[in-house]
Amino acid sequence: MMFKKILSLIMAAMMTFSLSACGRTPAGSNSTESRKPVSSEGDASSSVQSETLETADGSTLVVYFSWSGNTEEMASYIAEQVGGDLYEIIPEVPYPEDYNETGDIAKAERDENNRPTIANLPDSIEQYDTIVVGYPIWWHTAPMIIGTFLESYDLAGKEIYPFTQSASMDTEQFDNSIEFVRENADGADVHDGLFARPSDTAAIDAYLSENGLSQ
Repeated sequence: MMFKKILSLIMAAMMTFSLSACGRTPAGSNSTESRKPVSSEGDASSSVQSETLETADGSTLVVYFSWSGNTEEMASYIAEQVGGDLYEIIPEVPYPEDYNETGDIAKAERDENNRPTIANLPDSIEQYDTIVVGYPIWWHTAPMIIGTFLESYDLAGKEIYPFTQSASMDTEQFDNSIEFVRENADGADVHDGLFARPSDTAAIDAYLSENGLSQ
């Protein structure tokens, strides 16, 4: 009888230890993150100062800034079609999630011709001959952070192809954004851009084909 009591105590102790160990397993430790070639929108840290891009083909870079995710959708599709590397511009100070608050900040940045700091700015993009630049239309032109990116490098001899989308799809605003890109991409050959909705893959494919960008 005494032996059975001792055995029962030992088994109870072992079960308690086992449950305690399971309780220390971090929540979500088996989850997987969504695949992003360079960085994920909205998770930037201000401590990130620069980024070294790992090239896949050494010739084409698809760079984009996206707030709502629409431009990100276009950029991902374009990168697949051209076989280029994908890089997301992340602001050092994230924009608010509220649409109106972000709109107020964007307007102030445009009016003051600001250049918001990029958290993950690559050290160099010298290895790329072709740069496809994507952005939403903010206050009738490109977001000022696109100017930050373009002014950060010597773009002489680079081929730049802008692409954008907006809720209104106003062509005058599109033209303003292309002019902004040309003003800030000193020395580069800035081609006529693509203005299409993210879901209009036919228009995107046609633009890439016409400009010799498709694989």
